[in-house]
Amino acid sequence: MKKVISTLISGLFLGACLAGGAYAKTLKIGSMSPLTGPYASDGTDIKNGALTAIEVMMEQGGIPGYDKIQLVPQDTACDPRQAVAAANKLINEEVTGVVGAYCSSSTIPASETLDEEDIIMITPASTNEMVTDRGLPYMFRMAGRDDDQAPAAARFIKDELKAKTLFIVDDKTTYSQGLADSIVKSAKEMGIDVVAHEHVNQGDKDFSAILTLAKKSNADVYYMSLQGFSPAAMMTLQAKRLGLKSQMVTNDAVFQPRYMEVAKEASEGVYLTYGYTDPKTPEYKAFADRYVPKYGEIAAYATYAYDCAMAYMKAVKAAGTTDAAKVKAELMKLDYQGVSKHIKFNKKGDSGSSYIAFKVVGDKFIPYWDPAKGLLK
Repeated sequence: MKKVISTLISGLFLGACLAGGAYAKTLKIGSMSPLTGPYASDGTDIKNGALTAIEVMMEQGGIPGYDKIQLVPQDTACDPRQAVAAANKLINEEVTGVVGAYCSSSTIPASETLDEEDIIMITPASTNEMVTDRGLPYMFRMAGRDDDQAPAAARFIKDELKAKTLFIVDDKTTYSQGLADSIVKSAKEMGIDVVAHEHVNQGDKDFSAILTLAKKSNADVYYMSLQGFSPAAMMTLQAKRLGLKSQMVTNDAVFQPRYMEVAKEASEGVYLTYGYTDPKTPEYKAFADRYVPKYGEIAAYATYAYDCAMAYMKAVKAAGTTDAAKVKAELMKLDYQGVSKHIKFNKKGDSGSSYIAFKVVGDKFIPYWDPAKGLLK
């Protein structure tokens, strides 16, 4: 009953606004990401990406019926319980849509709370398959999926690196372990010998035990499936100091310039997979011109968060209401070039991602290999 009443009020109120313009109000959009703790850099990028989208939408005339669009950011700290609490706070704030969360372990429980109130959630970062495989009607994803990234990573390891043996480690998080499991599966299907699949704990700082095992294994590739750049940077530093000879490869959560700042020379030559974004598009250039002077270098999830917020606002504007079912219908019609990629959702709520391999060269992630094209010049 609460949902029905809320929907009726929302529709009637916005209808009055559209008709007469006399009852303009604030459209509240929530964001959920880690704003404290080891993943705060990525979480802040998500918040800033969403803020940038709101700024652009307002400059383009805003949304009829609303004189203001406000972002209500919440800190999840990548903790499932805190994420649920954040979702409840956003419900109390009467947000109509949410950009977030970052960690899959936060997105999955928070989305179930938001779903009870028919609130649309679009994640810019959570790649675990279960995010959209549960069939929640209002769960969307702008980032790619683990079962897209894993085959691309395994193919790169086999075809380009010519690796025959693989040592893999994860930190037991929903995202990291899920991706690691998918890579193990893909690697075995491609004939790569997975000599070990080990685990560390989230928050660990001393990786000497795992790295010693890896060094003894003498695997061709050492794969780090970790949640965020910080533990990956520490592990990279320690691996180089220990004299690990295996080629280091890692995942999309490490696509953050601060990885090189912390790992310094040790990061040189490390590879990672991440969804390809074309920096030559007019949309990306316009975003960079606006974002960089205000927030600094563009990192992993700012572009995805921008596209999440913009897609939601476009859908609200087209629907003429914040009613979730009608906004969802408009989201499903979207077919346009965003900042991060071309945006079109499938029936599950996924928008796909073209994973490629990047190589760390100096302080840059350089596009290096594409599954469809091979080495990139």
